[in-house]
Amino acid sequence: MNPQSPPDIVVIGGSNMDLHARAHEQVVMGSSMSGSAGISPGGVGRNVAENLARLGDSVALVSVVGDDPIGDEVISYTEDVGVDCTYVRRRADVRTGTYNAVLDSSGELVVAVADMAATDEFSPLVVEAARDLIKGARGVLVEGNIPVRTADMAIDLAREFGVQVGFDPVSVPKAKRARELIRADRELYLVTPNQAELAALTDLPAGTDAEIEKAVHSLHDRGVGVVWVRLGARGSVISYNDVYQELPAMPTDVVDVTGAGDAMLAAFTHELLRDIDLVQAARFGHAAAALTCGTNDTVRMDLSESLVRDCAAGGPVRAISEGLA
Repeated sequence: MNPQSPPDIVVIGGSNMDLHARAHEQVVMGSSMSGSAGISPGGVGRNVAENLARLGDSVALVSVVGDDPIGDEVISYTEDVGVDCTYVRRRADVRTGTYNAVLDSSGELVVAVADMAATDEFSPLVVEAARDLIKGARGVLVEGNIPVRTADMAIDLAREFGVQVGFDPVSVPKAKRARELIRADRELYLVTPNQAELAALTDLPAGTDAEIEKAVHSLHDRGVGVVWVRLGARGSVISYNDVYQELPAMPTDVVDVTGAGDAMLAAFTHELLRDIDLVQAARFGHAAAALTCGTNDTVRMDLSESLVRDCAAGGPVRAISEGLA
């Protein structure tokens, strides 16, 4: 990508290396077991950016990595798939983050340990340095792994230039600390929590359908235009204007769930750039998530707009299970 050309989307978030270990037998806590492992670049922000690039969008990443061999690999790989990494800052005083996940034999997450030292040191100055990049973008995606003060600046900077902002809270602890980012005096275009994150963002219960709807509307009251709640295997709920609709998940053979939510958000954003109806855009996101669940990689290597569109239209969800199968 030509770094002088304004990107469609600027993604502001974490970058790290993912290690996935999948057991070949029943997981017994406190014991070792046979299995297989794989390594690939990860980080929510970086994953979303890579998915967008694979779908054909122009995208730039604003992030922080260590000045170390893992950081070299993360940047090199991400640039090779088409993401502008001009504004990924290298820091000699921190190590590049790692995400270490243990999966059961069905591909579901058992436990993960994240070392996010570099992301924790993601200062507002990194965002300020990307001011002109943000000014020229059509949209900005911010994810909750970065410090709140940095996310706050990113949102304010985007709004200063009239650029729409989407926010992914990432996890329950990060959603709790991000409550202050969502307020009635500062509109956000899109927020994408899962069910537990919705409860954390709103400080309201979200266990039943009625509770989910009430919590969603509380986010609208705080200035959020579109709320898209991910409900795992059940699917999702999308709410905007006078629309409140539940969408079923797309059936798939799960190899590894890691990265599915990132693919879902990227595919949804891809459709937003084309002014697609939001419900249809959400269905496109579900298709990308289903395809990503069918691979060991954090981002599906053969992901493309045509593959996702075929899947969304009812085509087969092809699994790729080499490596960790």
